[in-house]
Amino acid sequence: MSRAKQVGIAGAAVGVVAAGLATAFAVERALVRRSVNAPGDPHVDEPFGDQPFDRELTVTAADGTDLHVEIVEPRKPSAKPTIVFVHGFALDMGTFYFQRKALTARGDQRLVFYDQPGHGKSSRLKSGDYDIAALGKSLAAVLDATVPDGHIILVGHSMGGMTIMAFAEQYPEWFGKRVTGVVLMSTSAGLIDKAKIGIPSLVARASAPFFPLWGKAAQLGGSRIDRARMVSSDLSWLLTRRYGFGEPKPSPSLVTFVESMNSKTSAETLTKYLQTLYTHNRFPALSALRGVPVLVIVGTKDYLTPVAHSEQILKYLPEAELVKIENSGHVVMLEKADEVDAVLVPFLEKIS
Repeated sequence: MSRAKQVGIAGAAVGVVAAGLATAFAVERALVRRSVNAPGDPHVDEPFGDQPFDRELTVTAADGTDLHVEIVEPRKPSAKPTIVFVHGFALDMGTFYFQRKALTARGDQRLVFYDQPGHGKSSRLKSGDYDIAALGKSLAAVLDATVPDGHIILVGHSMGGMTIMAFAEQYPEWFGKRVTGVVLMSTSAGLIDKAKIGIPSLVARASAPFFPLWGKAAQLGGSRIDRARMVSSDLSWLLTRRYGFGEPKPSPSLVTFVESMNSKTSAETLTKYLQTLYTHNRFPALSALRGVPVLVIVGTKDYLTPVAHSEQILKYLPEAELVKIENSGHVVMLEKADEVDAVLVPFLEKIS
């Protein structure tokens, strides 16, 4: 098949999706407005967005990507491990908003946050396709620059957990020596169904033969797709609520915060990551985590990385602790922050 025909097919697939979204958008706009204006939002006064830090820097990964990093220092000298947070697909360091707020208030540990390539304030990949292996190397660059010595606890959500697994696959010698604890939230070690990462099942099945072409289509027409996403922001809000949250009526302010992170991630970045998420398989890499304390957290209503994916991780790490948060979706650390922190903080204290 010629390149022109391949791009044409991929473009047609994008067109089919866009047409469906346009129809749904017209129907759902009023529902969004009613949801956003609903009374009783527990987070209506929460100033979501940038949070205080003591130092920011740019770390250049091996592939040339500039990574935005923010560091929060403890209020007094501490020998506790540095906690490094790794966010997931289509999000940014704001993913850990409540955990950052709580741990900063405690002030007894050093915290490192960074935006993954193509996300947040980090640059897009300089060349080639995005893949989980490259993300593992990006994490290595951040650790080398921000934690040159001392113990480390890694906390990863979704694709961030996969990044930690890729890092373990590439640098197993770090675990048990430098990395002395791992937290995996709403993630998977592999065998992810495309329909489970936000692509409607009908579209996923229809586009299966052309899945590798989506990145090229986005590269050629990404700006157009981005503009369409901005126009249909109400529908994006609804999809974020549906696929990101477990409660039937989550905080509208919280949904808006998550959707804002989604909308800032370019279509090119999204489609290039989809292929690597679909082919991700790092069950063997989990062996590097044996002997290291591991906490696995998942929402019972996570549609993107269901409970079964976390249970599969436990088959490879039987000594890990698995905590299921009731009625929570994929962004469990935001939707059920108090419940997650009630498990996370004692775990951090135990291994620090």
